[in-house]
Amino acid sequence: MAKNEFKFLGISMEIISIIYGLILVLWAVAISLETQSSSLTSWIPAILGLPISIFGYLSVIIPSKKKLFMHIVVLFGVIVLFGGLDFIRGFLSPAGPFSNPYAGSSKLFLLVTGILFVFLCVKSFKWARKTNANETDNEITQ
Repeated sequence: MAKNEFKFLGISMEIISIIYGLILVLWAVAISLETQSSSLTSWIPAILGLPISIFGYLSVIIPSKKKLFMHIVVLFGVIVLFGGLDFIRGFLSPAGPFSNPYAGSSKLFLLVTGILFVFLCVKSFKWARKTNANETDNEITQ
């Protein structure tokens, strides 16, 4: 019997979390190497992506704690989204949000991917709540 869980494009949220976290880490590595930056700020995507991947992985290997770990994952996803909102502040600058193209693109990347990731997390949580409510209703009627 197939496991009853929310999936996006056939992939579970735990696996999406692992992949998304690794993408953030790879983004930080690529930007930091490309710009030869010694600034800690260029590593912010990796600093946020690593816990997303770790807790996504933990939710796979310790299913009894999945709910806790996935809530931690979405918390880091929201932090990614809020970090990306700094892109909007760039519009207040006369030079615009891409005055530093790498910083601007990183902030935009965090904003767009953060919105998408948090959206999927919320859909997953809503799906789980609805599914659990339906299962509870079915148990009561039996």
